[in-house]
Amino acid sequence: MAQPDNKKLFENLTGAGKAIAVLTSGGDAQGMNAAVRAVVRMGIYVGAKVYFVHEGYQGMVDGGDNIKEATWESVSSMLQVGGTVIGSARCKDFRSHEGRLKAAHNLVHRGITNLCVIGGDGSLTGANLFREEWSGLLAELVQQELIDEEAAQKYSALHIVGMVGSIDNDFCGTDMTIGTDSALHRIIEVVDAIMTTAQSHQRTFVLEVMGRHCGYLALVSALACGADWVLIPEMPPEDGWEEKMCQKLSAKRAGMKRLNIIIVAEGAIDHNNQPITSEHVKNLVVRRLGFDTRVTILGHVQRGGTPSAFDRILASRMGVEAVMALLETTANTPACVVSLCGNQSVRLPLMECVQMTQEVQKAMDEKRFEDAVRLRGRSFENNLRTYKLLAHRKPEIELPHSNFNVAVLNVGAPAAGMNAAVRSAVRVGISEGHKMFAVNDGFEGFYKGQIKEVKWADVGGWTGQGGSLLGTKRTLPAKYIDKIAEQIRKYNINALLVIGGFEALECLLQLNEARAQYEEFCIPLCMLPATISNNVPGTDLSIGADTALNAIVETCDRIKQSASGTKHRVFIIETMGGYCGYLASVGGLAAGADAAYIYEEPFDIRDLQSNVEHLTEKMKTSIQRGLVLRNESCNENYTTDFIYQLYSEEGRGVFDCRKNVLGHMQQGGAPSPFDRNFGTKIAAKAMQWISKKLNESYRQGRVFANTEDSACLLGMRRRAMVFQPVVQLKDDTDFVHRIPKEQWWLKLRPLMKILAKYKTSYDVSDSGQLEHVTLHRPRESTAAI
Repeated sequence: MAQPDNKKLFENLTGAGKAIAVLTSGGDAQGMNAAVRAVVRMGIYVGAKVYFVHEGYQGMVDGGDNIKEATWESVSSMLQVGGTVIGSARCKDFRSHEGRLKAAHNLVHRGITNLCVIGGDGSLTGANLFREEWSGLLAELVQQELIDEEAAQKYSALHIVGMVGSIDNDFCGTDMTIGTDSALHRIIEVVDAIMTTAQSHQRTFVLEVMGRHCGYLALVSALACGADWVLIPEMPPEDGWEEKMCQKLSAKRAGMKRLNIIIVAEGAIDHNNQPITSEHVKNLVVRRLGFDTRVTILGHVQRGGTPSAFDRILASRMGVEAVMALLETTANTPACVVSLCGNQSVRLPLMECVQMTQEVQKAMDEKRFEDAVRLRGRSFENNLRTYKLLAHRKPEIELPHSNFNVAVLNVGAPAAGMNAAVRSAVRVGISEGHKMFAVNDGFEGFYKGQIKEVKWADVGGWTGQGGSLLGTKRTLPAKYIDKIAEQIRKYNINALLVIGGFEALECLLQLNEARAQYEEFCIPLCMLPATISNNVPGTDLSIGADTALNAIVETCDRIKQSASGTKHRVFIIETMGGYCGYLASVGGLAAGADAAYIYEEPFDIRDLQSNVEHLTEKMKTSIQRGLVLRNESCNENYTTDFIYQLYSEEGRGVFDCRKNVLGHMQQGGAPSPFDRNFGTKIAAKAMQWISKKLNESYRQGRVFANTEDSACLLGMRRRAMVFQPVVQLKDDTDFVHRIPKEQWWLKLRPLMKILAKYKTSYDVSDSGQLEHVTLHRPRESTAAI
């Protein structure tokens, strides 16, 4: 008997007769334009009228040309632009009752009763107050004969949905706010550049980053660059911190390190709530140590520049969710904010989030700093814990002694962030009392005995390095299983951490099978997914994929810009990924592609023809450039050359064509802030799991672990980090094409198509549930970097 189809489809929701206004308010943040674009195009797609409100709440109060109807073309080419093209302003008028009365009149005049606000907690609180006063404001307008009773009845309810745009990531209820990842990109670019000059002159640099009330940017950038010291408002340093900091800087120099980096949040305070300025820190270092010290205040550089791939995707997903929330809202639905939890979009009551955000400041004012950290959420707590673990080495006498030896190796193709993961694993392992060994060149180096003990200082400066410093090969262990077992005996290896892509999964499966014959492999085995292709089952994200996405998006931006001012042009771009279409699909969404061809979604000549016709229609409007992405293995016959020639021929007279194969540039470069932090945190968690398993399986003077759950992959699934036995992942895997059988990002493909003006089906069954803010969310989420 056929099961009833309970799918909720986006195309079944209608916006006919509705008007949506979108505005950006407060401080600008990269990615706001992507959110505006998504709201406008989704609104128009479902048949609603969409309006821009220029200059934030000021434009709403002033009315006139500040409130304009948006068209599909009016948001073209804004995806890659930083800041907000519709303007933002802090508005005193809207804080007064008279100002809000004017704003209500301007909205009713245009029939607008749906408001999408992109801003910080102040902007969203103002929107909620406006909603609560709405019926009273309409009554006043009727009384003043500015609107009639019929209009007051027709527009009796105002619906509000918020998206948080703030580089500080200071809003409770969401793992990431729009703009935070891009701000981290700006900070890390500066830190990486400063490190080279600091190294040359043996200097100490004090970097001041934004964050008046929130230390997220300072903390995460310190974690991403391996800073020597960080000062944040949520966790003031203990009394005597000056002496401890100087001792640490001095010890680093004595250990032949030529530079020191100190990161200070602009709102950093001591235990008496007195400010700690970057100038004070500089003077302290100069006075006590005599080091050549410089201060760099990053300031508004952090707000500028193009949005990162992460922010574009986050903002696009949030914009779509915001329109759905407005379509589904009723008069009794509370104002909600669209948030990110783990890898999922969720809706939360706006005022619950605002109240918890205000609780953080209250806790800091009352010197309840531990509560402030806890209120920030699990992600912030985990960042702080991981930083402390990695940055501050305990003296030898304070370290536990486990007598366990743990080996770390990389397998498969290099991926940016691998080195950050190795550094984290080594340092956490040493902190847990283990002896850490590094294996060069994967399992090929393992069987050849290229194994050496690695110390704390040996991995200093690894976080920002691209590629694999240990060396990595695709060699699988099965062929050399005897020799590998011999090396495990020789070095008395008690646990193995394998960092790599699909090959790493195959390696763990082979080692697990070898347990039946070789006791040497009856030890805890853990794998961390690291591949630009993001094709490993058991995880939504892999180390290295974010860096590759940014490389693709930056290149697509430049390629599109190369056609500005010329005739109509379409670019065919080939991406890597093997048979996995993650880079092509998600890169396409972030770059504003018109189509993305992938293996997972079969296509034929009719689809290609339809795409050409669609682009031809678009080119007859004001849109001048088209972008088509093709995964390298999407189809053996419809090659990049074939698609290029087809588009060139069929588009003759309307547009011309160019093609680019991005190749290995997607694999190179310094890791993005996300990959540095994802690698760092996931490796720390893996080492703690290994320690736990070692203690559980230690019997009669040796380690013996041969259960299913002692050979695991650590991955991110939806909202949580999960250890999954590799044996259980076999059924979820297509080994021929080296991809998981189910891939979460396929649900994002209709989103890319809708934003490119294709009629398509979009399953939104996961959306629509209004959740509540909880102090303790489900386990640590690393979508927040």
